[in-house]
Amino acid sequence: MIRLVFLFLVASGISAGAQPQKSTPPPALVVGIVVDQMRYEYLYRFENKFGEGGFKRLANQGFNLKNAHYNYVPTYTGPGHASIYTGTTPAIHGVIGNDWYDKDLKKTVNCVEDERHKPVGNDQGNGDVSPWRMLTTTITDELELATQRRAKVIGLSIKDRGAVLPAGHTPDGAYWYDSKTGKFISSTYYKPGLPLWLEQFNARNLADGYLNQEWKPLLPIDQYKESGPDDSPYETKWKSKEKSTFPYDLKELRKTNGNFELLSTTPFSNDLLTEAAKAALDGEAMGKDEWTDFLCLSYSAPDILGHAVGPFAVELEDMYLRLDKNIEDLLKRLDQVAPGNYVVFLTADHAVAEVPQFMVDLKIPAGNLRQAYLQSGLLDLLKTHYPDKQLIDKLSNDQLFFNSEAFGSDPRTSGVDYLVASELIKNYLLNQEGIADVYTRQTILSADFNEGGIKGMVKRGFHPKRSGDLAIILEPSWGGWSGVQGTSHGSTYTYDTHVPVLFYGKAIPTGQSVRRYDITDIAPTLSVLMKVKFPNGCTGNPVQEIFEK
Repeated sequence: MIRLVFLFLVASGISAGAQPQKSTPPPALVVGIVVDQMRYEYLYRFENKFGEGGFKRLANQGFNLKNAHYNYVPTYTGPGHASIYTGTTPAIHGVIGNDWYDKDLKKTVNCVEDERHKPVGNDQGNGDVSPWRMLTTTITDELELATQRRAKVIGLSIKDRGAVLPAGHTPDGAYWYDSKTGKFISSTYYKPGLPLWLEQFNARNLADGYLNQEWKPLLPIDQYKESGPDDSPYETKWKSKEKSTFPYDLKELRKTNGNFELLSTTPFSNDLLTEAAKAALDGEAMGKDEWTDFLCLSYSAPDILGHAVGPFAVELEDMYLRLDKNIEDLLKRLDQVAPGNYVVFLTADHAVAEVPQFMVDLKIPAGNLRQAYLQSGLLDLLKTHYPDKQLIDKLSNDQLFFNSEAFGSDPRTSGVDYLVASELIKNYLLNQEGIADVYTRQTILSADFNEGGIKGMVKRGFHPKRSGDLAIILEPSWGGWSGVQGTSHGSTYTYDTHVPVLFYGKAIPTGQSVRRYDITDIAPTLSVLMKVKFPNGCTGNPVQEIFEK
């Protein structure tokens, strides 16, 4: 009896002491920031020159994933934006490149190209676009579905794909910079006209004002010790300017460098995008009602400039110091719009390689693969073995596409054995300098989706219907372009895959992690925070440490 009383008292105590955890309501506003071509190491390298209210505020007061990577190849802008917001990889969402060779149409297509739609805001602009080639839902789509379209979702970027893919299939609008007019435009996929707030913003003619000034470094030039010399042989020069050095008289340079197109290469396009973001927050009254709203921002200028000058240019460092101020400005506005009731995440769509010639000159193994030379050698090889057949349709994005008609419906009657041809070409490519490995379609399709290493990255980036017949992997620090100036990205190596992933705001603990996370983990983390279901093709997982704090 005493034992029963004791057990009853213990049980009662446990029951009385156990308090149900209160459920945290979703944030009123989520802002996704993608910095096009940002390495994680920029947070370290430029740290001493950043202010306290921009990148440092996100990294030090939010949750900082220090070991986040892209888990597929190719690491390009289109696939990157799609993977961030869908929580999966090109093998499932289908965006296998910025552009790719369409085997059915027998031509190269753009990831957001859609000739069924027309420009809005400039009849001659690049507005024949939509997200239709992205085959899965995004986290923004899922928010719209969960709220019966009551949530407001807006995408903004300098690049069309940087606005279109994050905003998903069902947004209230997606807007991007028109290099012909210096204004933001859209597509009839979304609406027949621009919203009033954007028309009013465009009427301010900010781009014209930015281009009528001089770009000078924020700091004395000798303080940019984190970068190489200002006068560098590895940087592409703008037309009519003898050297790639400060200062840049934009008023003069715009005359010979595409006028409004020039802005995209300067930090002032980041200023323009930040101002557009603030206009969208006000114009759409985001974060002001009971439904979570989502603003998708993509800063394109670091990529456009980065391709031209590489990661060690003074110009690039100056751009990031200015972008830090843009981030601070945006966070201050969010503090006013939805104080204590917003979430921000910041990441990048890919990182970037060093300029290959720079590495060569330092005696570090590197180089440039001459694709024209490679294609010529392949044609000579195949003429010897298959003189009456045109086997190759296209070499695109480090993938080789066969001419399927050369094999016929049955390889045994066509005179060409697909498997033999694949192995023949593979062995030829493996003997070329700068090529590390080659994977045939059969090898890729038989691999496990969760396989590790480079083979797994190829698998996750390979869409069975859209991708080619052989995938080529270059050696580290090798580029697929010619010339001694400029650089690119797209590889499986950490200089292209390692990017920042920072979460900040409501219900986000302060902390950091060096555990390996994939870029596909961002979307499901947001799903949990916003209390909506995962995107329908999602293969990532929520960042567990954020919810354990």
